[in-house]
Amino acid sequence: QVQLVESGGGLVQPGGSLRLSCAASGSIFSSNTMVWYRQAPGKERELVAAITSGGISNYADSVKGRFSISRDNAKNTVFLQMYSLKPEDTAIYYCTIAGSYYWGQGTQVTVSS
Repeated sequence: QVQLVESGGGLVQPGGSLRLSCAASGSIFSSNTMVWYRQAPGKERELVAAITSGGISNYADSVKGRFSISRDNAKNTVFLQMYSLKPEDTAIYYCTIAGSYYWGQGTQVTVSS
């Protein structure tokens, strides 16, 4: 059974930074693309960033230049470093293994003064 556990969310002022982590159990992490999604109140879930097993990343246009996704395969962990946060980044952030049914429980990010 694969489990994904996100952490690192919180309340931050506009312009601030946060680093989210997603720790995965199981042996399938290193061979799969990992993805961060987010869902804001009243909005559909949207893809934020993804990273392949080889380290190739892509980003939603709304976060390009501000967010950075990375992974540590030895620790089965994927990270999302977020800079220059805006109120519109407020959402619950989830990690998932691409194409799978495995999702974390989410971590709340609130950007507010």
